[in-house]
Amino acid sequence: MADILHIDDDPDLIPRQVRLAFPAHTHCVEVARTGAEGLARVRADPPDVILLDLRLPDQSGLETYQAIRQVDGRIPVIFITLARSADSAIEAMRQGAYDYLFKPLDLRELRRVVDEALEVAQRMREPALIAETPPDPDADGAIVGSCPAMREVYKAIGRVAAQNVPVLITGESGTGKELVARAVYQHGPRARAPFLALNCAAIPEQLLESELFGHEKGAFTGADRRRIGKFEQCSGGTILLDEIGDMPLALQAKVLRLVQEQAFERVGGSETVRTDVRLIAATHRDLKTLSAEGKFRPDLYYRLGVFTIHLPPLRERGDDLPMLVRHYLRRYSQELRRDVREVAPEAMERLRDHSWPGNVRELQNVLKQALLRASGTVLLPAFLPELPGTPGERGAAPPAGAGPDLEAFIRQRLGPDA
Repeated sequence: MADILHIDDDPDLIPRQVRLAFPAHTHCVEVARTGAEGLARVRADPPDVILLDLRLPDQSGLETYQAIRQVDGRIPVIFITLARSADSAIEAMRQGAYDYLFKPLDLRELRRVVDEALEVAQRMREPALIAETPPDPDADGAIVGSCPAMREVYKAIGRVAAQNVPVLITGESGTGKELVARAVYQHGPRARAPFLALNCAAIPEQLLESELFGHEKGAFTGADRRRIGKFEQCSGGTILLDEIGDMPLALQAKVLRLVQEQAFERVGGSETVRTDVRLIAATHRDLKTLSAEGKFRPDLYYRLGVFTIHLPPLRERGDDLPMLVRHYLRRYSQELRRDVREVAPEAMERLRDHSWPGNVRELQNVLKQALLRASGTVLLPAFLPELPGTPGERGAAPPAGAGPDLEAFIRQRLGPDA
């Protein structure tokens, strides 16, 4: 019989759901209401799997988790929480948690994850790594979302952040690849060192080489003094090469050597410069296909692809859209000094109908435009800019004062007598 310990201060609902998910004749589910109670239970009789709430009345779930690791690091721990923060998911996975589930529970997913954890517990009985908690990222730079694909992204960040290996981040333009790169940096051992981001598609080839590797005096016309490049400036830190799929082939050879040897020469120089940087690369292109076509060096692709994180497009993120809309609505309302507090259901429906080819970046732009047009506290459909490919008219701005639109909205929502 499998022994499951559920540490959660919920008095009724969640423990009942967990018990419903597992038949009593095959699984024994015990509940502890506090971190201390759960820890005492682990010391007395270690369970096969632990379900752990992130928020407990006496201490945080992460503190409880760390204490459990010290008692028995072989027990798979699955976090279950209401918190939708990417930060907590990343940190839990970084510290070695088996998985991370959100409330309200999907019982089918819970059974699947617990069954997998039980199998892993039987086959692999090695302690998990306990790591120091890194500083929290800036709130405006937080990754928002809790769909299954984004939860996999958080897990991937947690697994690779502490490892000193290159990371390749893939995904369509506007999906948030730089945010993920910063999360890898902030949750890693180089978090107190510099982080530099460079867009390879935005800088001409000769300037890009000088920007990355620096140049000696007289290396080319206008080089009237030595310049230190980003790889040298950022020694000890992390560099993001965004849109690396657009980097010229000749320059890729120098980057390959940098990845392999942490050494390079400045443009126009012969002195070998040593550095120590972690490289994160991002691209919206298919580097595997480009390599096969001879447009990207296969050896560099294999070096960068040691660990790949793929970001899903916004159109595949389901219920993350309303969450993102609320997040950016609050943020931009403050920035633009608007008093918009909610989104009309019809406006949200129009946002849901759109395919978002520009992904989160396009959503941010649309919400800013809508807020600039808005009046009142509700974001109405008429405030939205034109969204090609969605039903209904988009282009017209609301009438001055938006009075008729607001009145029509109230009549529609409350009935003809409103």
